[in-house]
Amino acid sequence: MRFQRIAIIYTAVATGLAVLAPAHAETSQEATFLAENQAAMDKMMAQMDIKPTGDVDHDFTATMIPHHQGAIDMAQAELRYGHNEQLRRIAQEIIVEQQQEIAAMHLALGQPLPPSTAAPDQPSNLSTPMTNMQRSPK
Repeated sequence: MRFQRIAIIYTAVATGLAVLAPAHAETSQEATFLAENQAAMDKMMAQMDIKPTGDVDHDFTATMIPHHQGAIDMAQAELRYGHNEQLRRIAQEIIVEQQQEIAAMHLALGQPLPPSTAAPDQPSNLSTPMTNMQRSPK
């Protein structure tokens, strides 16, 4: 029942975006944002469509992890294209909180943590630990 409600909400949002996209996609940046947001929602919904295993805890995390990742992907699109500083801060908080919850779910089930990676809009060298940091002379 819960997944039916999620599917209905998703369909309403997707339909709303499809209707609004032509009317408001006046810039290529907005069109790109709408496309990325839609792709994130499509990916999330596809990954949340699981076959129940009989293990409630496994099934819960199997649906919630993609749900949280979808929120992360949408928040990253807001950071790339959004201009409202309050919403950008909220998007940053969403990314941090959802990543922490994904890690907590993996740990609760005794699963290994996914590898750390840089955000798509960050340089890849940020995902590796800094070693041998040198102090600049004063």
